[in-house]
Amino acid sequence: MPGDPACLAHIFYADEATNDSNPMPKSIAADLEKFLSDNDERIHKELFEFLRIPSVSAKSDHNADTKRAADWVKASLDKIGVPAKVYPTAGHPVVVGEWRNAPAGAPTVLIYGHYDVQPAEPLDLWTSPPFEPTVRDGNIFARGSVDDKGQLFLHIKALEAHLATRKKLPVNVVVIAEGEEEIGSEHLASFVEEQKKLLKADAVVISDSAMFAPGLPSILSSLRGLAYFEINVQGPKGDLHSGSYGGAVVNPAMALARILATFHDENGHIAIPGFYDKVRDWDPKIREQMRSLPFDDKALMKETGVDSLGGEKGYTTLEKLWIRPTCEVNGMLSGYTGEGAKTVLPAKAMAKVSCRLVPDQDPADIEKLMKAHVAKVAPKGVKVNVKHLHGGRPWRAELNGPIFDAARRALGAAFGKEPVITGEGGSIPVVGDFEKILGAPVLLVGFGLPGENAHAPDEWMSDENFRLGMRAMATLWDEYGKNGKR
Repeated sequence: MPGDPACLAHIFYADEATNDSNPMPKSIAADLEKFLSDNDERIHKELFEFLRIPSVSAKSDHNADTKRAADWVKASLDKIGVPAKVYPTAGHPVVVGEWRNAPAGAPTVLIYGHYDVQPAEPLDLWTSPPFEPTVRDGNIFARGSVDDKGQLFLHIKALEAHLATRKKLPVNVVVIAEGEEEIGSEHLASFVEEQKKLLKADAVVISDSAMFAPGLPSILSSLRGLAYFEINVQGPKGDLHSGSYGGAVVNPAMALARILATFHDENGHIAIPGFYDKVRDWDPKIREQMRSLPFDDKALMKETGVDSLGGEKGYTTLEKLWIRPTCEVNGMLSGYTGEGAKTVLPAKAMAKVSCRLVPDQDPADIEKLMKAHVAKVAPKGVKVNVKHLHGGRPWRAELNGPIFDAARRALGAAFGKEPVITGEGGSIPVVGDFEKILGAPVLLVGFGLPGENAHAPDEWMSDENFRLGMRAMATLWDEYGKNGKR
């Protein structure tokens, strides 16, 4: 994001002090550095092999590719000395690898990542093919490069650095890689519940997010949740001639437009009754700190290519992005959209709608509110159906304890800068599931960057961040192993 990132993070969370008393290492261990440097070409070759697998979980015609990606992750873990198994689910498989030979009393870490990726369309907007990795201007371009194959893979290579050079790890490790994160992790929570004895850990580590700015390592402290809907409006039994029937038969496209227009009032507030009832208030001091930050709205407009910003009145841009809920139309489909004119009154219309949630909103509650509101405002003459496709709870970390202290030291050693604490407007549904089911703190430390096009054409990951991420994670295990159970 634009602005002064160091100032932003530290002012926003100025009251969250670390309890760490260990000195920060000046650099990563020499043997780990030598291994990663000597094997850099091979590591990149393996990463590119992983990125070439089009493991698009949302499309059934890629099911075989998704399974192939799961098998690839298993083989990669087996090869480095972390025996792995592929577990089938009702959807895409889950891969679990285990290494449990650390010294007595050492903590156990669960490392999570996902091997599935977003669809690559529209293909014509990619500079290079989405599943043919290409390095340009120091960045690795490919679908999944940053979300999340590159970040998952750097964890595997960090483990390999330890096992190849020392034949051991200072902590016990369980690696879990799923294939449904991009479609809501529908089956992961039940898998974790069923396998919680296998997955039991003292801490969970996830790299599926971005740093605040280039060169500035970050620890993520909060995430918005999600409730994602599909709204279908059905009118006549088939498309009609707009001249012969228009004006008498209710147009589903217009009906849908009227429904969507009721989601917000003239001030940008969400007008669905009850939507804000469970939104937790923020400390006025924190809001005041955010309002005083040197955040540059003009820089954000330039980054996104718009000439003005909108949203909920009464809140700053940062508040809108981090601590306020949203209701956004993600896509619409109806009638004739091809070249030229075709005068039809469409038989149906559809919209995809996502609501970003904040503590203490619940996706199930938002589903009830959305369905009740749409039923109330839907015009006569059409049938409307609202489907809740998937969701996830909002989350915020406490940032206290050995894993967070160790992360601060490890990131500082790899990047040469003290990490900052940030918030995130997006969602990672599994975070709350891990915390709730396993009762372990979750460390979110990502190595992406703003503007990385994670869900868009020309997705990329900084090659420098990929390299430094491996070194930071390799150092994390040294640091966490020192006093992980405290």
